[in-house]
Amino acid sequence: MLTNLHRKSLATSLALLLCGFASVSFAAGGSAPADPAPVDLGSSNPAQTVNVTLVLGLHHQDALEQYIYSTVTPGNPAYHRFLTTAQFADRYGATADEISRVKSFLKQQGLAQAELLPNHLAIKVSGTIGQFDTAFHTSIHDYRAGDGSTFHRPNAAPSVPAELAGTLVVASGLNSEARYRSHRVSALFPPQPGARTNALVKGAAAPATAPCTGNPTATCTPGEFTVGDVANRYNINPLYKAGVNGKGSTIGIATLANFLPADAYSYWSTIGLAVKPDRITQVHVDGGGPLGSAAGSGETSLDVEQSGGLAPWADIIVYDAPNTDAGFFDVFNQAVSDNKVDSLSVSWGSPEIFYFPQLNGGVDFTDELLAFHQVFLEAAAQGISMFATSGDSGAYDTVRALGGSLTDPVPPPLTADAPGSDPFITTAGGTTVPFSYAFSGGPTASIGKESVWGWDYISNYFQANFGVDITSEVFSVGGGGGVSVFWPLPRYQQFTFGTRRSEKNQTLFLPAFGIDYKLPANYRGRNEPDISLNADPEAGYSFVSSLDGAGLLTFEGGTSFVAPQLNGISALLTQSTGHRVGFWNPQVYFLQNIFGYGSWSPFNDIRAGDNWFYHGVPGYDQGAGIGTLNVRNLDLFLRSGF
Repeated sequence: MLTNLHRKSLATSLALLLCGFASVSFAAGGSAPADPAPVDLGSSNPAQTVNVTLVLGLHHQDALEQYIYSTVTPGNPAYHRFLTTAQFADRYGATADEISRVKSFLKQQGLAQAELLPNHLAIKVSGTIGQFDTAFHTSIHDYRAGDGSTFHRPNAAPSVPAELAGTLVVASGLNSEARYRSHRVSALFPPQPGARTNALVKGAAAPATAPCTGNPTATCTPGEFTVGDVANRYNINPLYKAGVNGKGSTIGIATLANFLPADAYSYWSTIGLAVKPDRITQVHVDGGGPLGSAAGSGETSLDVEQSGGLAPWADIIVYDAPNTDAGFFDVFNQAVSDNKVDSLSVSWGSPEIFYFPQLNGGVDFTDELLAFHQVFLEAAAQGISMFATSGDSGAYDTVRALGGSLTDPVPPPLTADAPGSDPFITTAGGTTVPFSYAFSGGPTASIGKESVWGWDYISNYFQANFGVDITSEVFSVGGGGGVSVFWPLPRYQQFTFGTRRSEKNQTLFLPAFGIDYKLPANYRGRNEPDISLNADPEAGYSFVSSLDGAGLLTFEGGTSFVAPQLNGISALLTQSTGHRVGFWNPQVYFLQNIFGYGSWSPFNDIRAGDNWFYHGVPGYDQGAGIGTLNVRNLDLFLRSGF
């Protein structure tokens, strides 16, 4: 969401316009400056007990990746022969000898083993900070963040004990900093509940004038869209008419905040959607995530409401964990190791480059990316379809995370969001659908066709109609996308026209943190997103989160709506095909490369709009990926075995 500073400065400027000062020069307050570097408070209490997950390296990764591709390749003997967790552990997990050596090391250090996960990729342990300092040759310190919160993390890079070299990937949990944010965005000055306009935004999304037809739960009203409108736009209704409603499939939600399940049932009831009763199960990993508006409970609510609304008869398991590095890893690890869900989505993330040692005082967190990658590989081998968000900061992922602006001495770099940049997860991008709008009493304007989502169209509106430049206020809100500078271009994108390499002269300049980091140029990296759907909150959705406000909350959006929507769609496809869909990307890229676009294609090409850098063009682009879905057509291809 926009910060309060965003809203205050923009409100002041627009109020001047309304009072007749249309010629006044606009001095933007700009984005809130990045918080200063955390203050080192000294060594943490050595007697403090902490829980840490030791991530063990998998074996035969090349063979594992080949097996994953074979499970989604029609005609291959392994087609749809997904593994159980036990089979995965036996073929690719840590060996009995490696696990024995880790246990021996823990005993020597006085650390207590809490749990060996069934995939044999992680061991949960507990001990004191002093014990972990000794075990990993580091010094864990307390820090105070710019917002006043405190956390602990190593002040020097931990080292892997010699006896565990080649076995241990990372000790996750030595850092308790809240590092991830949800990808949910509110419209600029949305109307108050029950009102279509207010003093600053007039007719931001006009009510539909034609009768609303199609899905009975649809509103056909931008800003108040429901899952029924998603079904209308992306051709899901034929599946419902054929009796496909998610029955027999299980949706998984990975999240970093607890929520109130009653909110989801309230949403479905309010829009008139009949759903399977008592369908939600909660699993609180590592004690569970926090509950509250500021903690992000609304994100979890909308994830459940959107995915479960599109597949109303599917079961739902919500895995929530604390917002820490260990929590984020453990929530994936638990969900995938349980192997109860057929698809799993996450709407939290962080800029990929934030894991790099150049941004963490020399402490390398990229091992965490490798740890996530192992679990994503396991999910794909087990046939679990996974979806992540691409972010809501357009092509400049660090801007919303740090509060940068166009007026900084060095422009923000083009960056990708993690975990969406991982090549073994399907990443959700954002579009803007056709709608009409008018801001601040100005003339009505329209977006005529579905476009890559970027709020520069709002900036252009104020420039054209009032001579006011509000770019720094809306930059760089839009659908995330770009090129990874960590993960190489995956096999399924190598024959995709439109993929790009990383751009030159990209620098992250953060003097408050002592950071002046030049990103790798011309890197042939994984491109994201993969699939997009409507995400613009100006033409966005309603949802229920009683911790954020009463009743239906409207004009909400972000790619955090798209990832769970794809999750729900995958649940429908699971029922329709009679088996798990598995890893989407090799399948959808093959279909796009071979069959392209057209009336029988599973995809709609997005050829307009931009996310502040990447433009909608024919074929693949870094704003919308390979495009939006025609779900009926995708279902036909999957059921036919291509």
